[in-house]
Amino acid sequence: MIRLPFLKARQRDFALEPLVGEHSSALARLHREDFVRPWSEDEFADLLAQDTVFGFAVREVGNPRAGSVGFVLARLAAGEAEILSIAVERMHRQQGLGWRLMDAVLRELHRERAEALFLEVDETNAPAIALYKRLGFRQVGRRPGYYRSSDGAASGALVMRRDLR
Repeated sequence: MIRLPFLKARQRDFALEPLVGEHSSALARLHREDFVRPWSEDEFADLLAQDTVFGFAVREVGNPRAGSVGFVLARLAAGEAEILSIAVERMHRQQGLGWRLMDAVLRELHRERAEALFLEVDETNAPAIALYKRLGFRQVGRRPGYYRSSDGAASGALVMRRDLR
């Protein structure tokens, strides 16, 4: 077997950064990739302007042309938090980026001494459900017909919770 070192896959490194209003365009682009009713740049900017909303973007290190390849957006109020949205660009999935984003939120919530984190996930999204279970979330409810696909089919949302204390 002949080995060609120049064909070896390049190891990619990613960095997390806190979300700010300037991320709104990238967030809207990423959201469009996965959601039938994507949020607009203005909607993201409005959310990021709220004191209770925070999140993180992930980008590839050493690639100045690459923008954010994933994000998580959360809200914390009265000791309880919720994931508002999370997305990772399709070509960057299965690289642990969703876990890193969720871990960053959990660390922030521990610093803030939050009591619980909630999220809703499409019951057909097996990879996301598996990730959330690995992170210690458990199902606490279900919303029938909550999500719609591009063909109009409805699927339920699983309501999940992780206790933080």
